[in-house]
Amino acid sequence: MVVASGTNSFAKEMAIRKRIASLFNKREDDFPSLKEYNDYLEEVEEMTCNLIEGIDVAAIEAKIAKYEQENAEQITNARARKAEELAAALAASKGPAQPDTEMVTEQNPQAGQSATAQGHYAPAMTGGQLMQPRPMGMGPQPVPLGGPDMHLDDEEMMRLRAERGGRAGGWSPELSRKRALEEAFGSLWI
Repeated sequence: MVVASGTNSFAKEMAIRKRIASLFNKREDDFPSLKEYNDYLEEVEEMTCNLIEGIDVAAIEAKIAKYEQENAEQITNARARKAEELAAALAASKGPAQPDTEMVTEQNPQAGQSATAQGHYAPAMTGGQLMQPRPMGMGPQPVPLGGPDMHLDDEEMMRLRAERGGRAGGWSPELSRKRALEEAFGSLWI
């Protein structure tokens, strides 16, 4: 069992959830009915929550060990299926195969990795794990709607922008007045 420190409950919960998800990895198509699949998910979530909260840990650990022994082949098959899906997703993210003459590769100065054609995404790989794609190069930039002759720096426009920005964030002049009055009258009775 993975033991995480008691001071970081989030890390403890994530470690437990990751461990349980790696073992109890059945999918909906592994069950004959949706009700059986939902019952399975409910049981897994109940075990997970009880482990996180420290309720009946010994019995749950015994149940997990028994499940792992009985379903070792199914767990391995599910992990292999997930690896195949990740490999297929990686191949799909690279796009159709292109001749080397058409592929533009350049060295990205910030990431130090090869880049594909400008404006495309390339999958990031570290330690054999697929991470989120990262943007490569500058894509087409949006054109301002107002055109080049639009004057955004005059006082009226700056006042409107400040007023609208405050209202969009939930602020209003009445709130500040109300707070000032409450603080003033609240300090009188000390």
